[in-house]
Amino acid sequence: MKLKILLILFLIFPCQNNLIANEREIELNKLFKELKVKNLSLTFGIEKKIWKIWSTHPYDQKLTERLNEGSNFVKNNQLIQAVEIFTEIINKDPNWAEAWNKRATVLYIIGDYEGSQKDIDKVLSLETRHFGALAGQGLVNIKLKNYEKAIESYEKVQDIYPAMESSKIMIKQIKELINQELI
Repeated sequence: MKLKILLILFLIFPCQNNLIANEREIELNKLFKELKVKNLSLTFGIEKKIWKIWSTHPYDQKLTERLNEGSNFVKNNQLIQAVEIFTEIINKDPNWAEAWNKRATVLYIIGDYEGSQKDIDKVLSLETRHFGALAGQGLVNIKLKNYEKAIESYEKVQDIYPAMESSKIMIKQIKELINQELI
């Protein structure tokens, strides 16, 4: 009897995960449509909802808790511990974009720009609309002096999130930097 129950649960669990993933994707699609509004006061709340979905693992609360622990290590400037936790999460679920994004952020902070870019590439392969990763990619490319690529990243951010002022500011600053280097 116990074996039958376990077998049934084993068969139902992947279906449950797919259902949750589909619900998340539907909600994200709705939020990204709403994010197109060019009103910062409206889009700020939408952005927070998107970040909450991204930062919550679809079916493993323990991984969500570990992500929060890693984020706390970042806040306390304990970057090696943060990288270890984010790597652990990635090893457990390599399809969770936010774990890759968090590690990319820490790698950027410690100066591993190539490592950060590799993680950002993974984030964007999992979630092409990840405006946070695209903005991070812009910063990485500035450090690597790939200014045109940095501008492209911020232009993608603007397409996804038109009200995000920081991308407009960064594009302007990068263009000024290019002009200064030409002088």
